[in-house]
Amino acid sequence: MKEHFFKKQWFLCLSIFFMWMKTYFIYKLGFHLQIDNALQELILFLNPLSFLIPVFGISLFCREKTKRLFLIAANVILTGILIANCIFYGFYIDFITIPVLFQAKNLGGLGSSFQELFNPLFIVLFFDLALLAWLAKRRKTEVKPSRKAIKLYYTAAAGIALFNLALSELDQPKLLANSFDREVLVKHIGLYQFHLFDGITQTFNLTQKAVADENSLATIENYTNADYSKPNKEMFGTAKGRNVIFVTLESTQSFVIDEKVNGKEITPFLNQFIKKSYYFDHFYQQTEQGKTSDSEFIVANSLYPSLSGAVFFTKSENQYNSIYKTLSKNDYTSAVFHANNKKFWNRDVMYGSLGIDRFYDVDNFNVTDDNSTGWGLKDKEFLAQSADIMKELPQPFYSSLITLTNHFPFQIDDKDRLIDEYDSNSEVLNRYVTTVRYQDEALKHFIAKLKENGLYEHSVIVFMGDHYGISEAHNDALAQFLGKSEITPYDTVQLQRVPLIIHIPGITDKKPQTISEIGGQIDVKPTLLHLLGVDTKGMIQFGNDLFSNERMPFAVLRNGSFITNDYLYTKNACYNQKTGELLEDAKDKCGSLKEKANEELSLSDKIINGDLLRFYKK
Repeated sequence: MKEHFFKKQWFLCLSIFFMWMKTYFIYKLGFHLQIDNALQELILFLNPLSFLIPVFGISLFCREKTKRLFLIAANVILTGILIANCIFYGFYIDFITIPVLFQAKNLGGLGSSFQELFNPLFIVLFFDLALLAWLAKRRKTEVKPSRKAIKLYYTAAAGIALFNLALSELDQPKLLANSFDREVLVKHIGLYQFHLFDGITQTFNLTQKAVADENSLATIENYTNADYSKPNKEMFGTAKGRNVIFVTLESTQSFVIDEKVNGKEITPFLNQFIKKSYYFDHFYQQTEQGKTSDSEFIVANSLYPSLSGAVFFTKSENQYNSIYKTLSKNDYTSAVFHANNKKFWNRDVMYGSLGIDRFYDVDNFNVTDDNSTGWGLKDKEFLAQSADIMKELPQPFYSSLITLTNHFPFQIDDKDRLIDEYDSNSEVLNRYVTTVRYQDEALKHFIAKLKENGLYEHSVIVFMGDHYGISEAHNDALAQFLGKSEITPYDTVQLQRVPLIIHIPGITDKKPQTISEIGGQIDVKPTLLHLLGVDTKGMIQFGNDLFSNERMPFAVLRNGSFITNDYLYTKNACYNQKTGELLEDAKDKCGSLKEKANEELSLSDKIINGDLLRFYKK
């Protein structure tokens, strides 16, 4: 019976086989999936079949004329999905989700990035289609199978799918219940199945707003009120009445601080500026698919970003209790400066929901061919022009500036190159140090400009990295740069550290401090408000004042990984945070902290998906 089916349905069987092999090929070469044991490798090898067999089996119900067309069309569509995910993964180290598809208007500025990521080997993925088309012309069509054969076929398909799920549950208990890590999902249930799961999840999320009520918010208020940390009395109000100049440093990670290439410092200005500031050297970025827009969202609201897509797109019409709205009640004017199109990341809509008074986008800057490169206006020009505009703002003001030059694929004009490229097998990392060096120089000129414009002495100046710049795709080169034999999962989490520098002229110059307790972007809002003398007690937020003596040092990444002063949890493993040693005896401790991390992520998701802050009365 088996041999008879394969013989009669040879085109179906070949189509499944070719698509299976292509998918596994991309798993191994296109994605950087960590395989810890033989069971995970077996799951990875088998999981495409649990999707391909039932879907391609639909052709068994087709007429002979449409059967092969269906199989070839399915092959083309799934190959396109593989390639799209491969390109997306190369940029974000992530997989495409449904909300990302609605961010298509962002793609206009990604031309150079896609050129960097497109691989000619993608063309090879279509060779099997040519072979199938050639065979289809030379061999006769198959006989339509009997109902019994189709029934047996789908019984086998169900058996393979259940076997796949059983193996996945054995390796990763409660896989679907704790689905914050997309890599874990793809590795276990498969890429195509992940897209189906994502579709179901997004449909569920869309219904949450309709069924939400004030009671939905009460549980969350109880949690955040219990988690509130009182401000440090010595620090509270230290910067009261000052302007806030918050500069988001595009793609800047902490590993470049105090590092050299060919004997030259990558960040000479920041290295000195840190010595006159509060510097948080164990501060983590917590963004997800929204990248820079996510960092803006986290800092503004002290909420976690969405697991899928960017909140700036998916929930831009929601009600938010942002730092901008809070400071507006304290007579602050707010402004954002970014030399990009106002529609990029849907900022023109989202900024209104956040309560931002004015957005200075690319149309407000003098942009020429000479002063722009890569993604647009160079940082030195951008920061200088922004400083001149800020001089005219009503004071006190809260201004947020987003730099642009240090953006993937990290291209810079030769005349602006102040340091030689690094020498590794990664051209991206090699160029990265040159754009970081240029950004550092731009920041030096910016501080000088603030002094010239009379803004420096009356302001709090904050520099913060928004997200990683060098992805896991360049781990070999990163290991070389850091002097390591390899980049482990522990190292990957540590590389999510970004600089947070708070400079208060006249105060931090006299008593600078490096603070090594664990923190994250979600802690920025309460930290800044307390420095400005605004207590955040009663506010719905998941961060805590980084200066508070009561605060629990804790940072949760959007994929469910977390870090404390003692422990680091990622990929279902618990490490000693300080040494990187894998801890078998600390699973119970990490287990309870994992529950806290998952609870915070879930509660934050409920706020966003249910638009619960519309019920917030305070």
